[in-house]
Amino acid sequence: MTAPYRVRRADGPVIAEVRVPPSKSIANRALVCAALTDGDSRVIGLAPGDDTSSMIDCLQQLGAGIGVRHEDGASVADVVGTGGELEPGPLTLHAGLAGTTSRFVTALAALGAGPYTIDGEPPLRERPMGPLHDSLAALGASVEPGERPGHLPVSVSGPLRRADAVVMPGDVSSQYVTAMMLIAPYVPGGLKLWLSTSLVSRPYLEITKAVMSGFGVDDVEVHQRHVTVGAGEYFPTEFLVEPDASSASYPLAAAAMVGGAVSVHGLGSSSVQGDARFVEVLASMGCLTTVAAHSTVVMRRRDTPLRGIEIDMSDISDLVPTLAVVATQAVTPTRITGVGFIRDKESDRLGDLAAELVKTGARVSVESDGLLIEPTDLLSPARLDTHHDHRLAMAFGLLGLVVDGIEVVDPDVVSKSWPMYWDVLAAIPARRPA
Repeated sequence: MTAPYRVRRADGPVIAEVRVPPSKSIANRALVCAALTDGDSRVIGLAPGDDTSSMIDCLQQLGAGIGVRHEDGASVADVVGTGGELEPGPLTLHAGLAGTTSRFVTALAALGAGPYTIDGEPPLRERPMGPLHDSLAALGASVEPGERPGHLPVSVSGPLRRADAVVMPGDVSSQYVTAMMLIAPYVPGGLKLWLSTSLVSRPYLEITKAVMSGFGVDDVEVHQRHVTVGAGEYFPTEFLVEPDASSASYPLAAAAMVGGAVSVHGLGSSSVQGDARFVEVLASMGCLTTVAAHSTVVMRRRDTPLRGIEIDMSDISDLVPTLAVVATQAVTPTRITGVGFIRDKESDRLGDLAAELVKTGARVSVESDGLLIEPTDLLSPARLDTHHDHRLAMAFGLLGLVVDGIEVVDPDVVSKSWPMYWDVLAAIPARRPA
């Protein structure tokens, strides 16, 4: 583990145009679709970071040919698909810390002869996988748990069979549903997935639908309590990945907290990502915002106070740490609701987030399905633990722009999604000469 990173406080307003990495969520979905095609595809705009690397490694083991190169400033994956015929096992597929990779690859494994053992680092072994395992078993897959049922490691083998319907909860993780959607064209008769509880993070399923359509699968319906996908196949294509809206939340939030203006290039009104609406959240807190075709801008005068809000973030839950940190600077309380399920992310994103912010003197309370952040006059220096969570690390970095003496423990955890984050953050604010 590297030494804690001490964030340098901004003495002047933010004035910056920022380029954020391509969307990890979109890129990983596109890689899975490309790997299942019978032909050659190009995925343009791979997200940097460990999650993408782990996805590529697993797909290569399953038989996809993937070469990564740089072209015109973008990372490009040339993918030779498997045609749905995966490399037989036994194979061990290691997902590192990547929940997305572990869940997508577990579903993929059910298409092959196996056996495939899906595993990950200790923190990933703690994350729940049971609903996905149960759904694959309901389609005829052999699912053999390791040390703890419903967790990694797990051994999976196909083939899958036709089923009238599969039932899973919709309020634990949208990644389970996406994993099933991605393999659904290769399930005999397609997939009818009924949700026993209402969906959370529905925009991520819309991303999945859009990516599947980009690879030629259009027979997809997403509803609040059921998802259907017709049988078919993906077709080779060239797929362009848009900038990551979740990553964009951090520089945009910096403008809200410090004052000034930040523009994120390439993320605009045509984005398919639900997290792109974070700009609307900042507008409701008193920021000025502009969303054009190919850019998003957030501005705030330093003499204009931030207002607290009450908001259901069930559809944009990855941004809870970002908003919580912004809310520490508001003059009225902020209540975040609808996100009890994020206790099972890379960290307990309610309890761990609150506990760390309290170290600074922030008034943060955990509620049944969210957080209450109340105003306080002065925050203090503190050393903040990231709890193996890249989103906590990046959010705490923002706090350091307005609170002198913030140190972020295990700063390299940002390599999961944005390895250059600290360099970008250091370059954003205007500062008085030392």
